[in-house]
Amino acid sequence: QVQLVESGGGLVQAGGSLRLSCAASGSILSINAMGWRRQAPGKQRELVAAITNGGTTPYADSVKGRFTISRDNAKNTVYLQMNSLKPEDTAVYYCYALSKTNYSDSYSWSWGQGTQVTVSS
Repeated sequence: QVQLVESGGGLVQAGGSLRLSCAASGSILSINAMGWRRQAPGKQRELVAAITNGGTTPYADSVKGRFTISRDNAKNTVYLQMNSLKPEDTAVYYCYALSKTNYSDSYSWSWGQGTQVTVSS
């Protein structure tokens, strides 16, 4: 089983920055992709950004040019640098990973508990 622990959320004024971190732990054999999704009140969870082993980094149109995703493979950690934050970025941000463990033959999804990001106007 893979555990994901997020950190870095909080309250920030519009135009400010935050950096989210998500560390994966457990009997990890391989991580194919990691990423972030977010869910605002009354809205569906949506993709923010992801990063794959092949280096692909899709972003939601609403965050392109403002958010940057990166990954430290040695630490099994993914980061989300969020700049020029807007009130509409307010949401719970969830980290996820597509990984294989020492006890499985296939990849499976894991999710973090979520971290709140609130941007005040």
